[in-house]
Amino acid sequence: MKIHDKSITKKEFITVDFFYNHTKDRFKLRHINEASGLDRLIKDQNLHRPGLPLAGFMDLFSYTRVQVFGNTEMSYLKILDHEQRFKSLENICKYNIPCLLVTNDNEVPSEMIELANKFQIPIFLSPYTTTKLIYLVSDFLDDQFAPRLSLHGSFVDVYGVGMLIVGKSGIGKSEVALDLIERGHRLVADDVVILTKKGEGILMGSGTELVKHFMELRGIGLIDIRSMFGVRAIRFQKRLEVIIELEIWNQNAEYTRTGLDDIYMNVMDVDIPHVRLPIIPGKNITVISEVIALNYLLKHYGYDAAKELQLRISQEINKKTPDTNRSVNYFEHDFE
Repeated sequence: MKIHDKSITKKEFITVDFFYNHTKDRFKLRHINEASGLDRLIKDQNLHRPGLPLAGFMDLFSYTRVQVFGNTEMSYLKILDHEQRFKSLENICKYNIPCLLVTNDNEVPSEMIELANKFQIPIFLSPYTTTKLIYLVSDFLDDQFAPRLSLHGSFVDVYGVGMLIVGKSGIGKSEVALDLIERGHRLVADDVVILTKKGEGILMGSGTELVKHFMELRGIGLIDIRSMFGVRAIRFQKRLEVIIELEIWNQNAEYTRTGLDDIYMNVMDVDIPHVRLPIIPGKNITVISEVIALNYLLKHYGYDAAKELQLRISQEINKKTPDTNRSVNYFEHDFE
């Protein structure tokens, strides 16, 4: 499977209206001034606390960022008289800033509301502490501006392991996913899977808003996994941990026999374990997929069967005596 850089997309901006509608309940935000300004754009995922600009130092003012007024900023404004406070806030509001966030349910001075209305800047008030609100908003903006990649495949949660099944069209990805669902595992997405890079080394996968948990089965048509198998058969997002690539058996190709060499696929600069699985008659891909998930968990917890056997063989070779002992020392009177 080849991944082209052109397939990776990233949002250039979100509107303040989008930000407010998606966070007002989660972060308990209230829009407290009359100014609309909800069509302003947020182009920077980072936040800014305008302590120095309030004091008059404007050289490095990051005005394209959402401005956060915590206890420090609000306490500073309180010690200023009306004229100083107005001028200090005007220095900030005259820039094209997206919006103002005020934390801790701090009392918002009338000068701030007056200037925000004048320059059409929304003010959002939250009861959360500055540290908590910055953490929540930063995580939301990081997610919105994170690089995304769309892939064709079926994404399934198998024993808690996020498994992406890819392969050529018609090879049976959806059928394997359906068989896994029937065995109690959960579907994340089918056909189109959207991967979002969260931080370093983490890829989160989900389906599209339109398709969600519908699945296309050739010869049958479209089915809705949620309606058919219930809510326990689905999940909306999952971390990608293993990629299984189905392919037609090729006798000239080399497939791993021991599993000693870990093979990875680089997806958006994240190395994901990659298993090439040849399809031959009689091979139960569903059971093998479950085994791959369990083997991944064993390795995650520090046990690698291939390396364990290699270690035993090396120890026997070092003894310089042939291993002719049985695995059971004594067969008791049990001839079953």
